[in-house]
Amino acid sequence: MAHRRLIIDKIGSILDATDQNYDQQLTAMIDQASRIFIAGAGRSALVARFFAMRLMHGGYNVFVVGEIVTPSLSKGDLLIVISGSGETETMIAFAKRAKELGGKLVLISSRTSSTLGDMSDTVFPIGQPDLFGKVVGMPMGTVFELSTLVFLEATVSHIIHEKGIAEEEMRARHANLE
Repeated sequence: MAHRRLIIDKIGSILDATDQNYDQQLTAMIDQASRIFIAGAGRSALVARFFAMRLMHGGYNVFVVGEIVTPSLSKGDLLIVISGSGETETMIAFAKRAKELGGKLVLISSRTSSTLGDMSDTVFPIGQPDLFGKVVGMPMGTVFELSTLVFLEATVSHIIHEKGIAEEEMRARHANLE
């Protein structure tokens, strides 16, 4: 039980230190985009896929970068990159290409300053950098990934509430070949 409390308390402290207006800002950017592309590497990719699925359930035209059926990005599209460090080489390459093609770039990161951050139109730092020190029992980026997952799920909750999207409507878009 102590480990559960450790994780919940740490995620809570990160989210408490995250700007409460980010969900509204991110929602506005998503709504203004023609299409949404989401990318991340490693466990951040899993968080990205989770968010993409929820946006699709909400009726958005969303794609996960790297999937075989992902179309080309073009002007008016939004690329959301999830990278704790803001220095992931593959994400930097995706970001450069998206900017060349006229896309908007959003970074969700644990850092306020990074290579990806410098390229981005908007950076949403999750928590504060000093909160991401070594946490016993939560190794190798776990704090960032879980905090980001909860932040993005709260953003989806904001979208559902703001737009009045019924669960039945979302369920109708859920995969049915499972």
